[in-house]
Amino acid sequence: MIEQNLILVLVMLPFLGAVITATLPVNAHNAAAWISGLVLAAGLALMAVFHAPVAEGRILRGVVQWVPALQLNLSFRMDGFSWLFVTLVLAIGVLVVIYARYYLLKTDPVPRFYSFLMAFTGAMLGMLLSGNILLLVVFWELTSVVSFLLIGYWYQGQAARDGARMALIVTAIGGLCLMVAMLILGQIVGSNDLDRVLGSGDLIRAHPLYPLVLALFLIGAFTKSAQFPFHFWLPGAMAAPTPVSAFLHSATMVKAGVFLLIRFSPALGGTEAWFYAVTGTGMATLILGAVIALFRHDLKGLLAYSTISHLGLITALAGIGSKGAILAAIFHIVNHAVFKASLFMAAGIIDHETGTRDMRRLSGLMRLIPLTGTLAIVAAAAMAGVPMLNGFISKEMFFAEAVDWHNGTWLDNSLPYLATFASIFAVAYSLRFIATVFFGPPPVDLPKEPHEPTPWLRRPVEALVLICLVVGMMPGTTLGPVLNQAARAVLGPDTPHFDIAVWHGFNLPLQMSLVALLMGALLYLVFARQIAAGPEGPPLLHRIRAQRIYERLLLALSWRLPRLLHQRIGTEKLQPQLRILVLLALTFAAAVLWRQLAYATEPLANPLSPAFALMWLVGAACALGAAWQAKYHRFAALVLLGGAGLMTCLTFAWFSAPDLAVTQLLVEIVTTVLLLLGLRWLPKRREEIAEDQMLSARLRRLRDFVIAAAAGLGIALVSYAVMTRPLIPNIGDWFLRNAYKEGGGTNVVNVILVDFRAFDTFGEITVLAVVGLTVYALLRRFRPATESTNQPEQQRGEAAAALQDYLTVPGVILRWMFPAMIVVSAYFFMRGHDLPGGGFSAGVTLAIAFLVQYLGSNVRWVEARLTVLPIRWMGFGLLIAGATGLGAGLFGYPFLTAHARYVDLPLIGQVPAATAMLFDLGVYALVVGATVLMLIAIAHQSLRSARLRDQDTPEAESKEAA
Repeated sequence: MIEQNLILVLVMLPFLGAVITATLPVNAHNAAAWISGLVLAAGLALMAVFHAPVAEGRILRGVVQWVPALQLNLSFRMDGFSWLFVTLVLAIGVLVVIYARYYLLKTDPVPRFYSFLMAFTGAMLGMLLSGNILLLVVFWELTSVVSFLLIGYWYQGQAARDGARMALIVTAIGGLCLMVAMLILGQIVGSNDLDRVLGSGDLIRAHPLYPLVLALFLIGAFTKSAQFPFHFWLPGAMAAPTPVSAFLHSATMVKAGVFLLIRFSPALGGTEAWFYAVTGTGMATLILGAVIALFRHDLKGLLAYSTISHLGLITALAGIGSKGAILAAIFHIVNHAVFKASLFMAAGIIDHETGTRDMRRLSGLMRLIPLTGTLAIVAAAAMAGVPMLNGFISKEMFFAEAVDWHNGTWLDNSLPYLATFASIFAVAYSLRFIATVFFGPPPVDLPKEPHEPTPWLRRPVEALVLICLVVGMMPGTTLGPVLNQAARAVLGPDTPHFDIAVWHGFNLPLQMSLVALLMGALLYLVFARQIAAGPEGPPLLHRIRAQRIYERLLLALSWRLPRLLHQRIGTEKLQPQLRILVLLALTFAAAVLWRQLAYATEPLANPLSPAFALMWLVGAACALGAAWQAKYHRFAALVLLGGAGLMTCLTFAWFSAPDLAVTQLLVEIVTTVLLLLGLRWLPKRREEIAEDQMLSARLRRLRDFVIAAAAGLGIALVSYAVMTRPLIPNIGDWFLRNAYKEGGGTNVVNVILVDFRAFDTFGEITVLAVVGLTVYALLRRFRPATESTNQPEQQRGEAAAALQDYLTVPGVILRWMFPAMIVVSAYFFMRGHDLPGGGFSAGVTLAIAFLVQYLGSNVRWVEARLTVLPIRWMGFGLLIAGATGLGAGLFGYPFLTAHARYVDLPLIGQVPAATAMLFDLGVYALVVGATVLMLIAIAHQSLRSARLRDQDTPEAESKEAA
């Protein structure tokens, strides 16, 4: 139980740190860094606690029940593989926090940076520790969203905005593919539990949907890990601050894809399709990244493409899938994270101290910053695979797997040659990094005078380079045990123990390493001058850039294609848009329901009542009249529309649904009044129409009539088929039986809304809040036509005085009704759990109380005496509803679980009470706020029009002239 709680604490710690740092003042640099560092250090302390049970081969779990019936639980698990990865993320994160403290300027909003960094760390830990494949996808997408914020931290620059947007689009599209793959996997296995999925490899591979699942899964993994052809987003992310680059490109963002490949290799791997797709893509990315990196002139650009290349190496190992390959992939993940983080930090120091990252301007820095230069040279040598450094050992293991025989295919046979070719270029670009930047003549015309940075800016680099040396000299004693634990967690407990040592004899992998070192050095020495003077890209290929292809494709999909569709079928008019929607709905419904509707063959048990038929005829006549008058008299159309709505209310009451009837009636009142208020701002209709236009209008109305008749007839047929079905047990019977026993209320509708389906209701009121704010924002920007701002004829001259006198008595009556309507609203709210009413009905009633005050009095008069603050109503409504749901978690129940009981009140006795009433109170407050907010937005149009009229009067013009 303690371990379970500690895992949950581990996942929540970074998010808590993100919230705390986000609330700090903008100049709280030290506080933000200390809080972030302590949060990550606390996570490392927890990992030390988890090490002993993980080393024993145990899988630690932490589960928060949410919707167990749908297998939607917050489930986390930790084994040897995830322990190693989480430890790597936290350790690199601590060093990045220290580095960022001294790298970022005092003018930067540092708390925002650390808040994003902590949120990203939390998303990464959630993804690594997810025990549910759907939860894994949630955290996977969260890493894309937060990385967008990190990459675009310096959003003032165009490059940062473009890089962040490109990274988000590419990785989010991959995330959608991964989500579909996980949904299908869950259906194939019959469970969303990660252990069940990983243990069902034979079932998955034998399923007909395996090729589709594999394709979608690999798209998700390849986009995140920047594999060809999705590699182009990674160099664009270099616009981020260097601490972000060091973190994202070493241990977190780009490693998520290879983590997923390794994790799911037992379930999805082992097939020829897996080998060709994963190993082939990895080798192509390995070679492409290495070749392009050699020709990049920007320091971070070179490191970005080298990251792409090394990610391809890890991907190729995951595609090979043997036990040695998986161990080598895990080992290289760690090694690459260490030397690549140190290299990015060194590049940041160089940029920080010289003011440039252009290698064509840098040279001879070893004389000016010898300590930083020495550290960078060691890290670059590790990247090149120089013996006695950590990169050499994992790369030699890669060579060993490349020369080993796996399946005898052409790709398998070519692996040794491709691996050696790519390694030659890796040595060449590493040597270019060393020779160009640190050796040669002294630099001239640099933006800054180079000197050694503050010691604490260099300390993280020193720690990482020390790890490169220690692991390179003593791999078996430093990382050997944890690497074997991680491999057993992925491959199973029967995985043999691998001896990781520096020397395995003068074997073929060592010979390949020596060839790569010699040929790589020779390649750079021969072509160094041409590389430095040439374009940013390989000869003959520098004009072909995947980023440019992406931008053109994005332009085509986001602008040209929609523009073409808009030219063909688009319109800015509302009526044609509605026509298209109705036609699409009618077409799809007809295709689905054709010959599927079954009607009753026996006479109806309840014969049709003449009174009910007459009521419906009246409602139908009102609806037809509203449609007819909409073209000629809008006010009459609105009155008739209200009549149709009233018949709907009576229908609900006729069929014993008083709760729906009350709600419908209140909504009809609010809707009708809001529409009446909005009628004034509609443009005037043209009275004179040419003869040819009249014919066209009649044909258009005939077409609309046919469409409306077909849609109405279809709805009638579906309704008739549903209502004449035999009475069979359904979900409604369950609600009727359990509403009082489970929810503590006899009003089944209200119990469903605030208890059984409270989460849906919470989402609906959230949408209502968004809609209210959107309507308010749109109406605030709305500028009516000039003729609409003119004072209506009834409000001019003597008519205005007569109208004012006429409205005096109704205005006084409406003011007297205000407290009475508040009482009615409270009555609806208090009785809603057992009788018709509830928070929604009560909220609409109170909104009507405010509404009639605006109708019966002047807007200025009302707002001078009545302060509503609707946005606060909405905010407190959401807060109360959400807090009610979270309160259930304090007692160990799922979100929004309600509790009902009877309480004794003095002089009253026992009265029913339920926590759902608090949730209903949130609904009540939000409905009031959203409705009144829209009302105020419309009412203020009258004030704006009055101000415009006052500005146009002769008195205002004379004042302006004076």
